[in-house]
Amino acid sequence: MNRIIYLNGEFCSETDAKISIFDRSFLFSDSVYEVTTVLNGKMIDFDNHMKRLDRSMSELKFSKMLDHELIKKFHKDLILKNNLKEGIIYLHVSRGVADRSFNFPPKETDLTVVAFSQEKNLIENKESKNGISIMTLEDKRWKRCDIKTTQLLYPSFAKAEAYEKGFDDAWMLRDGYISEGTSNNAWIIKSGKILTRQADDLILNGITRQSVINCAKILGYNISYKGFTLTDAISADEAFITSATTFVTPVVNINGKKISTGKPGEFTGKLREEYIKNSLKTAI
Repeated sequence: MNRIIYLNGEFCSETDAKISIFDRSFLFSDSVYEVTTVLNGKMIDFDNHMKRLDRSMSELKFSKMLDHELIKKFHKDLILKNNLKEGIIYLHVSRGVADRSFNFPPKETDLTVVAFSQEKNLIENKESKNGISIMTLEDKRWKRCDIKTTQLLYPSFAKAEAYEKGFDDAWMLRDGYISEGTSNNAWIIKSGKILTRQADDLILNGITRQSVINCAKILGYNISYKGFTLTDAISADEAFITSATTFVTPVVNINGKKISTGKPGEFTGKLREEYIKNSLKTAI
């Protein structure tokens, strides 16, 4: 498939897209990104993704911000041009092109803005039906995980190690507590209560995470915003992950040990159904 992509105000074929070798995202990972879910050709949680984009750019001291209406338009154009029914739009914003230097470029430097689509089976897939297996490892990332930057080498290593060892993904441990997954937030259910780490500098406050919290409240579930240990997770009644591409996906095995029965849990299934229902209702 030769997709149409968006690059700095223009649409072009993916084979024709070119970015300078002096772009700071290439040299320093000096860039941020967002991933917006698309269902039935419509975007999920777009406004909240834009709020987080603004925050990420502000935290990295970008000298310019982007117009949300412009972003919305080229997102919708990409959906139409690529006939995207189910999948994601990836948005990437870097500080721009400048000769290599650790100092930031002049404030008038144009940002580099790239967006492209990916088709994915988000609603119907084997992971949501059967659950996934997780391994744990030490969280060695920097301490500003709340900013959605493209500095993803360690999470990539973690996921690769998990695959090599026969697991689907990895949860990271910091000071004895689960922080989050390689590209998702981590949750457990124990004695009728949902536990997820508080939103701080050491995790990304996922947009799907925020929506799932609202869904849990609609369903009448109690939520505790506190860290949980590996022992807590293994002894939980249920466990799951959330992200823009996994929605609510059950975790049935951690480090080779079954979570409860080793099958997707009832509460997790209900949360996933509620999330999808609400997402389809509010999509734009």
